[in-house]
Amino acid sequence: MGQGSRKRSFTTITKATAMSAMYGLARSLLFRLDPETAHTLSLKGMRLGHQLHMMRMVSGHHVEDPATVMGLTFPNRVGLAAGLDKNGDYLAALGALGFGFIELGTVTPRPQPGNPKPRLFRLPEHEAIINRMGFNNKGVDHLVEQLKQQRAGYKGIVGVNIGKNRDTPLEKAVDDYLICLRAVHPYADYIAINISSPNTPGLRDLQGDSSLDPLLSALKAEVTRLDRENGRRVPIAVKIAPDMSDEQIDALTDTLVRHQIDGVIATNTTIDRQAVEGHRHAGETGGLSGRPVADASTRIVSRIHHRAPTLPIIGVGGILSGHDALEKQRAGAELVELYSGFIYRGPGLVGACARALRDV
Repeated sequence: MGQGSRKRSFTTITKATAMSAMYGLARSLLFRLDPETAHTLSLKGMRLGHQLHMMRMVSGHHVEDPATVMGLTFPNRVGLAAGLDKNGDYLAALGALGFGFIELGTVTPRPQPGNPKPRLFRLPEHEAIINRMGFNNKGVDHLVEQLKQQRAGYKGIVGVNIGKNRDTPLEKAVDDYLICLRAVHPYADYIAINISSPNTPGLRDLQGDSSLDPLLSALKAEVTRLDRENGRRVPIAVKIAPDMSDEQIDALTDTLVRHQIDGVIATNTTIDRQAVEGHRHAGETGGLSGRPVADASTRIVSRIHHRAPTLPIIGVGGILSGHDALEKQRAGAELVELYSGFIYRGPGLVGACARALRDV
């Protein structure tokens, strides 16, 4: 390594250490608040920081590592998972943190409040979160308006994660997905189909063949029509659960391939509590994310990749370091997404993971 390279490396490490210390202080204050209150304050703080042109102070140098996946060119391979910005209210601010892509949502046709509070729980000893938010969002029309206003301010890839309203019967779920698909198609770079949240009753039943086949047939036919009508190709990816047997994973993978789905997001949160057994929040219903889901999601990434090597995979679940991102890549993921790791480790994790994937 030359002197210039050593100097740049030292500078990067020094900045990363300083950012980590800054975020550690901020996190210690935020973690004294109710998790949902802290979540809202953090997002509002980032929006203010963006308006004051201060985001580079917390994000550091943005990593350029272009990658073409699903026919789209991503500035780098690290994205923000759906759930942090459900309504697209903070797209520009989050984009300033160096993400190669941001997935908004989950959004539903009509606004809904979600499940009763409290519905978000931290498990710091496990670097984990349990949520049972229940697709709380302002509705797809609001998200579309935010995309119209903010899209020009973010040069990365924008995905929109869509779902069904809680009170829509499962047999009519396809109607809700089609409403959202039509609304966001002109503005999203890709669309994620969420059939794996554990917090909407019955939603995971859509992963079974008898429900998945007609759902994907309808969505694929409609997106093909919209691509022609709008003069732009918008890939669709399906977000799946980690709580499946090998046989279920294989069957689901075969169904995705048969319907020529563009990608798979593996995985959503888990309902398994074995890894956090004994914790005071272990009995809370909802999806568990963070460190405890890492192995399960990586196992599913690997199995899908071996079953369908050409199917693009976005790996998500338990990524808290550059090494964790590499583990997902080695298992077969072409892109990765952060959520709980971003909350526990801060904005510096974005660059750390992007550099690890770039420099491998």
